[in-house]
Amino acid sequence: MARDWASYYAKTGTRPPRETLMLALDRFGDAAPGFAVDLGCGNGRDTIELLRRGWRVLAVDAEPAAIEGLRARPDLPADARLETEVARFEDIDLPPADLINSSFALPLCPADRFRAMWDRIRAALRPGGRLSCQLFGPRDSWAGDPTITHLSRDEVDGLLAGYAVEHFREEEDDSTTPFGQRKHWHLFHIVARKP
Repeated sequence: MARDWASYYAKTGTRPPRETLMLALDRFGDAAPGFAVDLGCGNGRDTIELLRRGWRVLAVDAEPAAIEGLRARPDLPADARLETEVARFEDIDLPPADLINSSFALPLCPADRFRAMWDRIRAALRPGGRLSCQLFGPRDSWAGDPTITHLSRDEVDGLLAGYAVEHFREEEDDSTTPFGQRKHWHLFHIVARKP
């Protein structure tokens, strides 16, 4: 599936942070901001919120234009504690983190590499750390694309075993993607805490 990432960033960059990130941040309550990794950060809609709240952030994206866009944002705080890395997130060594966020990006890991990446995320989360993300279900219209991972509800439940699941919402919806394609979405929205 061809993706025009520059167009995607132009259409989504000024949107508010994702609901799953906001729910995860709310669950930290009054705790001091920690260290977060934003996997598939795009041009920063979630990263900016983390930085605004005083978190130290490693923002990772495979597209150089994403990182360039993030660094050029006018709302990037002057005192931002931001590191960036241009890489596919399944290829990086994840540092220990209090929060790993990945809004609509984890499914872009090919199925044959997904489980190993998921295990690295679990290992990188500190005790009490949280994961906020979306996963794609089998009725998603992109199912069958070998570059995208789709999981059944039972498979998602298996991945979340051992986590305290703080938010879980399954969604099916027909809409248009930021790329302008009609699409049936089958999504699992997740916030989970590592005990």
